[in-house]
Amino acid sequence: MTPQPPTPPSTPSSDTRTTADDAPRAALADAVREIEHHVAAAGWDAPVRVFALVRTQAALAAEPGLADQLTPETLAAAREHAWHLTSVEQEGLPPAPDLETLLAGLSWPATVDGVAVTVERVVLPPEAEEAMPADLPTGPDQDPDAAVQWLLAHPDRQDVRLAVGVLRDGPAWCAVRTRAHDADDQVGQGGDVVPGLVAALRATLE
Repeated sequence: MTPQPPTPPSTPSSDTRTTADDAPRAALADAVREIEHHVAAAGWDAPVRVFALVRTQAALAAEPGLADQLTPETLAAAREHAWHLTSVEQEGLPPAPDLETLLAGLSWPATVDGVAVTVERVVLPPEAEEAMPADLPTGPDQDPDAAVQWLLAHPDRQDVRLAVGVLRDGPAWCAVRTRAHDADDQVGQGGDVVPGLVAALRATLE
C-alpha cells in the first residue's frame, strides 16, 4: 500500500492529557478525533479508509523532510510530547467483500505504532431489528440482500460513521458521528465503543 501525505493530528487536548501514564491514550484520542474530523469534511457515503499511526518524533527522525509538511504547532507538540502521533492514510487497499476480510489481510511493520479505520454503518434500535419479518425472501434462489434492503428502508435507521484506532499493545479509542447530528461537537467518544472492530484492528498489529 502506498502512503498518502500524513494528516497532522491536533495538539494533545487538556481533557485527555493528565499523567505520563495516560500519554499514549491521550495521543491516540487526539489522533482519532483528528482523523474523524478530516474524513467528515469529505461528506457521507464514503468508502472505508485506513490509517497507519506513527510517533511523530520517530517519523521525523526517519524522514526529516516530513517537517516541511507539518505546521509549526504540530512540530512544537511533537517535540514536547513523545507520544504525539501522525496518521498516514493508506492507498491501494486490496479488494475485499467486507471490512472484516479487508482487515484480516492487513499487516504492519514494527515501525507502525498503531492503526485506525473509518467506516460507515447503519444501525437500528433493538426493537426495530426484532420486528424484521421472518419470511423475507432471503433464500439462494431469491434475494440474498432482502434483509439488508428492509433495514435500509426502515424509518428508524441511523447512519453512523465510526473512527476507531488502536495502539500496538496499548489502548483503543473510538469516535462515533451520526448523520442526524452531523457536528463536531456531537461526536461521541470512548475507549471501547466498538469492541469487535477494536479486536479486528488489534489483530492486524500482531
